[in-house]
Amino acid sequence: MNSVILQLASPYVRSLLVFFSLIALLRGHNYPGGGFIGGLLTALAIVFYSFALDWRQVQKKLKVKPETYIALGLAFVLSSFLPSLFQSEVLMKGVWVSIPMGILGKLELGSPLLFDTGVFMGVIGVTLLFFFTLAYRK
Repeated sequence: MNSVILQLASPYVRSLLVFFSLIALLRGHNYPGGGFIGGLLTALAIVFYSFALDWRQVQKKLKVKPETYIALGLAFVLSSFLPSLFQSEVLMKGVWVSIPMGILGKLELGSPLLFDTGVFMGVIGVTLLFFFTLAYRK
């Protein structure tokens, strides 16, 4: 598509989609669906960018291939198993670490965030791979 309006609006819409995808990821790790919805929003931002330009240009501008996103996602998911195994707990039981942040209180990080980040990366990779495959066949 060769629309000037779409090309001008694309960076702003992309930034908003990525921002909301990170909110969905970070908020959703306590509730179902955070990594999946966040991954879809990020992939949608990249697909939207390819509507403004050409999908070949977007594929060249991506620094990371979709297959790498999938591999990183699987690595994050598998690494989310380790904290519970190291503490001799049931597999995939949530393990939390509290980090004191001074005046801000404390930051609590857990293994569910690792799992959701893996799902996030995997969904980005699969969606982009699917989109680029369909665009190539066109």
